[in-house]
Amino acid sequence: MKINNNSAPSASSNNKIMVGLGLAKVRYGWAALIVGSLVACSSPPEIPSPSTPGADASLPSPIQRGASRWVPVRWTDLPGWGLDSLHEIWGAWVRSCERPQPKHAALCAEVRPLTMAGTAEQQAWIERRFQPYRVVEPDGRVPNGLLTGYYEPIMAASRQRSLIHRTPLYAPPAGLTSGQPWFSRQEIDTLPAAQAALKDRAIAWLADPIDALILQIQGSGRLQFKESDGSVSTVRMAFAAHNGHPYQSVGKWLLDQRAIRDASWDGIKAWAANNPGRLNEMLWSNPRTVFFKEVKLSALDARFGPHGAQGVPLTPGRSIAVDPHSIPYGTPVWIATRGAVYNQQRLVMAQDTGGAIVGAARADLFTGWGGWGDAPYQLASRLKQPVQMWALWPR
Repeated sequence: MKINNNSAPSASSNNKIMVGLGLAKVRYGWAALIVGSLVACSSPPEIPSPSTPGADASLPSPIQRGASRWVPVRWTDLPGWGLDSLHEIWGAWVRSCERPQPKHAALCAEVRPLTMAGTAEQQAWIERRFQPYRVVEPDGRVPNGLLTGYYEPIMAASRQRSLIHRTPLYAPPAGLTSGQPWFSRQEIDTLPAAQAALKDRAIAWLADPIDALILQIQGSGRLQFKESDGSVSTVRMAFAAHNGHPYQSVGKWLLDQRAIRDASWDGIKAWAANNPGRLNEMLWSNPRTVFFKEVKLSALDARFGPHGAQGVPLTPGRSIAVDPHSIPYGTPVWIATRGAVYNQQRLVMAQDTGGAIVGAARADLFTGWGGWGDAPYQLASRLKQPVQMWALWPR
């Protein structure tokens, strides 16, 4: 999930593999704006030009948004339309209907019965009920869209500080005011006043401070605790607040110093292992700190991602974080992207946002949850490529 500035957990930010989780997150764009990944971008897919409204009387007028302009197009203008397995999106769509925007609420009664319908019936309903719009810049220019990824990490943790687990995750301190800067990351680590304010606020301890940073960038994560009886319990740490400072990429900081060439988390961890004396210097280059709240993880909850900025659980491969000034939450979005690690033309749902997710055609794909070697991490950490987007809006 990307982290965002909303009260709901995100996205996202924010190698943003990870939780806007708004992911309440200030969700940070994983590879793109979080660790400054150098993954090469492939050429964008061949995309038809938007249809000219004046050339087809059946098309409505364009819609002007704060961060974008929506240009109406025909269904045939959407590359790959008709080839997606729409049943895979329906669960995410039903979830959006738990917190629908006013424009979508009237259609939710029709969405639920279609859950068990075939792809042809679902597609026919979408075409009858929605109008597709190409998402372009506010002045009408075709944007250089960017798709990144984030995920929900799974990490081992301890309830108490130990010789191994020495990096705390904090609940929000008393007196924290949204929109007002609090102590920076460096001040939290060094100033007695900050440490006094956080006394008894630690809710978990991690072994690696970089893992803690990753969890904060993703906005949410699953922690596994070994209990006194030897069993392992898993809980979700969800975004609760941040300290009001701007996010800065530690990967970019290292790249600017020419300290590394590989700005992946693996590359950053390798640098830290070889430069332990400069670890704090690197961590303090990002003044933002994220605070968490513990959420019980039932068997049902474990089948879904964290709650995004829309307030509904995220669905792997079908939930994206967007700029809400460009695309409202709960909007179905058709994306077309081609790159070294991800080639897709599919329907997704705008359900999250994040501090680095800004602009007309900017999306952060929630890839799922897992550990370092799992597919969700691998995709989210490498995903950084062009994308084109079409918003589907009720007629």
